[in-house]
Amino acid sequence: MSALPDDGEPEFASLADKAYTVIRDRLIMLDIPPMTAIDDVALAKSLEVGRTPVREALKRLEIDRLVVSYPRRGTFATGVDITDLAYISEIRVQLEPLAARRAADSAPAAVLADLVALADTIDDIDVRTLDRDTLMRWDLHVHRAVYTAAANPHLEDTLIRYDNLATRIFCLFLDRMVHFDQHVGEHSGLLRAIGERRADEAEQRARDHVIGFEKAIRAVV
Repeated sequence: MSALPDDGEPEFASLADKAYTVIRDRLIMLDIPPMTAIDDVALAKSLEVGRTPVREALKRLEIDRLVVSYPRRGTFATGVDITDLAYISEIRVQLEPLAARRAADSAPAAVLADLVALADTIDDIDVRTLDRDTLMRWDLHVHRAVYTAAANPHLEDTLIRYDNLATRIFCLFLDRMVHFDQHVGEHSGLLRAIGERRADEAEQRARDHVIGFEKAIRAVV
């Protein structure tokens, strides 16, 4: 089993939201390579929206540090700088455990059951058979499930922003990593600890996961 959960076609509140989500995902997955000039006309055409929603999306993406705009030069995908890894990890190592503990302590039983079911699905996956995009989307899906279960929208927004930046680094160095399956496999234990309300364990597993990610990246740089 390798397919992501099928949630149907995504629904967007506005064309700007659609543009933001699609462009964001292309930037995260490096489908728009780092330092590439952003062609808002081509993006609008590919998304079947006008240029205004794309421009609104790019403003939001600049706040997310996924694009950068220069006067008279245009907008570009930000670079993936390994020196940012320490800064990103410094934030995530504090907030990821907080989200895991909150979810374990206070998420409704139905939400926790969904997390355990997600862990069951992950256990059935042979990670090494997955292509890069599917692997990365699984990683994003699991982290976002935990953030949502924590039920703090401000914490969720912050964690998504920094997980997006971490994922760009992950994508850049994935081909060099020899134990990436172990990194993804850690998700199952984290989800089960949350789902069974083992808050101390969930907190520690989330912390170890972030620290392990940083170490794994530094080992191949």
